[in-house]
Amino acid sequence: MRMIQKAGSVELEIRRSRFVCTLARVGSEAEAVAFLSGHRRAHRDATHNCTAYVVGEHGEITKSNDDGEPAGTAGIPMLEVLVRRGLTGTAAVVTRYFGGVKLGAGGLVRAYGQAVSAAVDAVGVVELRPVVTVTVQVGHDLAGRFLGDLHGRGHQPGDVRYGDGMAADVPVPLEDLPAFEAWAAEVTAGRARLTRGAPGHIEVPVNP
Repeated sequence: MRMIQKAGSVELEIRRSRFVCTLARVGSEAEAVAFLSGHRRAHRDATHNCTAYVVGEHGEITKSNDDGEPAGTAGIPMLEVLVRRGLTGTAAVVTRYFGGVKLGAGGLVRAYGQAVSAAVDAVGVVELRPVVTVTVQVGHDLAGRFLGDLHGRGHQPGDVRYGDGMAADVPVPLEDLPAFEAWAAEVTAGRARLTRGAPGHIEVPVNP
């Protein structure tokens, strides 16, 4: 699954109406509801605050709200953008300030969808890849060479600590775990001590 890279907002003007889409990263449905409720309170002077969110490890929880716009013309097209982009952990609100020109049902669908698409493009997207953090411990005599070999293999340790020896926390893609452990044992002649941590995710930027 994917998430937005960061929170942010984008404003579009469409036929004299202002459409301001604000996006936030959320970890649960409760966080999404709290964010959207707070945004509505802060922008109660707007004509509409239409919302959509996708949460859950596989994006299984979705919801949208038209906030007074004709049914199906705001929240659903907003949600469709999030789902089409494969996003989860993302909440969107489009705040509309009416400019006096009616857009019609088709125009509203395009405007709300366009606002969310523009905001997603502006803040960027990251892919969530499953990893296991492996703590590798070696003596001082092997530390420099091991870190050099580690970088050469394309791994970036999250944390490196020195004490009696060196310990490096290395996020390893789940599918590469057996190969990484075999490699670490080989380059240290079996002198490395490896400890698997809990599974997690890393965020990899996705090109537009």
